[in-house]
Amino acid sequence: MTIETLDVGARAILTANDRGGYTVPNGRVYPFQWNWDSAFVALGFDTWDRDRAWKEVETLFNAQWDDGFLPHIVFWQDDPGYFPGPSVWATGKTPVTSGITQPPVAATVVRKLWDSAIAADADDAYRLRLESLFDKLIAWHRWFRDYRDPDGRGVVVAMHPWETGRDNSPEWDIPGEPIDISNVGEYVRRDTGHLDAKMRPTKLEYDRYLALVQYGVAQGWDHAKITAGNPFKVADIGMSMILLRANRDLLHLADYLGRDEEAAEIRAMIATAEAGIDWLWDEEKHSWCSRDLLTGRSSGFITSASFLSFYAGLADPAKDAAMLAHLHRIGSKVEYLMPSLDPEDPGFQMIRYWRGPVWAVVNYMIGTGLAEAGFDAEAARVRHDTLALMERNGFYEAYSPVDGSGSGGDDFSWTAAIWLAWR
Repeated sequence: MTIETLDVGARAILTANDRGGYTVPNGRVYPFQWNWDSAFVALGFDTWDRDRAWKEVETLFNAQWDDGFLPHIVFWQDDPGYFPGPSVWATGKTPVTSGITQPPVAATVVRKLWDSAIAADADDAYRLRLESLFDKLIAWHRWFRDYRDPDGRGVVVAMHPWETGRDNSPEWDIPGEPIDISNVGEYVRRDTGHLDAKMRPTKLEYDRYLALVQYGVAQGWDHAKITAGNPFKVADIGMSMILLRANRDLLHLADYLGRDEEAAEIRAMIATAEAGIDWLWDEEKHSWCSRDLLTGRSSGFITSASFLSFYAGLADPAKDAAMLAHLHRIGSKVEYLMPSLDPEDPGFQMIRYWRGPVWAVVNYMIGTGLAEAGFDAEAARVRHDTLALMERNGFYEAYSPVDGSGSGGDDFSWTAAIWLAWR
């Protein structure tokens, strides 16, 4: 396919998945608004419709809770075929939402939108919209500090695998074992009705997901209670790196807007993270890894999220060298970077969701971080491989790093958006 054909196709996907202010990831499988999906989708819209890009993020934040929490799903309209739907989450909010969050990429995206507006001499038209979003963004970042970092290390502790965005990563297997699934009951999944089950999380994994939702319901979605007693607590390397980067970008916006008090607060958040995030370095694996908060044990898994240290702006020559060595090793084992799990891991599966496939949005963050850190050759490889997958197969949810075949849903919004934003 030519670049022009792919451009047209990508815009057509975003237009077809547009529901009037928000974009669904894929109309057949995911019929609602997802948190970090919408943030990345805004980057795609910004390449040809700036106002629509801002509206995507604004619509998402219209569902923010009073305490700053931003849910991972907003159920703007009913779709009785989707499970777990609003009645399962039972958050009692208007609009109806889920009770967990997702990786906080929004501040970084808003900075990109703002920089784009400045470059187009359109900043005057968007200044008030930026100020409104800034207040909502810092409220969300405060929520992470207050409810997802119980030990004050500056990391993000996930209370549900879905919060990480990497739903069935093997990082969650051992921490998930204590979850009581005896009362989950019978249910019918939508994902395996539309997609090959070999590409999706297993029933055991899904039982654990639902048990944690039931736990949240039992706590009345009181996040302080959930933080205190949740049976699953994992310091996620992906969310931790993404939040550190997002705080850096939010600080840039605070300085631009002259919000001195908020800027000082954000600097303190950054300093806490820079001092504490080394807790997620695994000396044995020579890699950044997630860590179980309840046992203190490192996951030991090298995943695509491990390479977000560059994106987070962490500069440590020894650690950077170790991560680059892993990148080169992994790059020699697969045709396309970056697999979501180390291909030398015995649990690697090239098409099963987050146990092997390449995800364009993660590659976008990895590639961006590598380029900013001055590792140009590695950044170019990640970007080239990502775009080559789209040129070969179109815009799938994910791709096999071995043969490039599409995995998951097709006509996927955030993949199309990354093509437009990064090609």
